[in-house]
Order: sequence, then structure tokens, then C-alpha cells
Amino acid sequence: MDQTRSLPARPTVDWREGRAEEAAALAAGTLDPEHAYLAQLFPDSMLEATDAVLAAFEADTASWGAAPSDERVLGAVERVVLALNAVNEEHDGAAYETDERERLCAYIDEVLIAAGVEIGALAARQGLGRHEITDAWRDW
Repeated sequence: MDQTRSLPARPTVDWREGRAEEAAALAAGTLDPEHAYLAQLFPDSMLEATDAVLAAFEADTASWGAAPSDERVLGAVERVVLALNAVNEEHDGAAYETDERERLCAYIDEVLIAAGVEIGALAARQGLGRHEITDAWRDW
């Protein structure tokens, strides 16, 4: 496992920070409760489940040597996407809205890049567009 590779911050970091800022504004009385939505949008159960899925993906990619096969990379992408589908389903199909979807896809790409994967080349070998590597499995 490569202990020196730098991974991007998980999207859940920003989601938690947003919740904390919103809670502070509510406590300070600077935010009307009618305009508070982040605790509902990002419940603890969704954040914890998403973190667990992303941690498993990170561990999977960390085990790769140089130049992992397309099959290995796509297998990891399939597993993370299917696991995120399950989290989404557990939250009534509403865990990930448009912004969250984009952030998760970008995170998957960034982790793959940190693992040495050239995503454009991988996608081209598979007959996919650069931003289509999750599409075959993604329900969210």
C-alpha cells in the first residue's frame, strides 16, 4: 500500500462543515429555521454510510501496484458506485442530489488519478467519454 499518495478530501468533509456552519447560525439566531435544510439533506446515517463506502474504495485503490488493469480499475469503480447506489436507496433514493452526484463522481476520478490511473485513456479504451466511467452502474 502506498502510504505517500495524497487523497482528495471526501465530499462528506464539506457536507459536515456545511451542517456545522448551519447549526452555528441557527444557535446564534442568524439563520431562520425555515431556511435550515442541511441536517435533513445530510443526515448522520447518510454521511457515515458514504464515508464507509469511500474508505473501502480508497483501500481498494491503495492495494494496486503500478499500472492496474482496466478490469481491476473498472471493478473498483463498479463496487463503489453500487455501494453508493445502496446508500442512496437506504435514504429513499434522495441521498445524492445533483451537486452531490457531481462531487462523488469527481471524487472517484480524483482517487483514481491519485492511484496513477489515466482516466481519459481508460475511458477511451472502453469506448466511453471521459466522464462516463460510472454511468454503467450509477442510479444516483
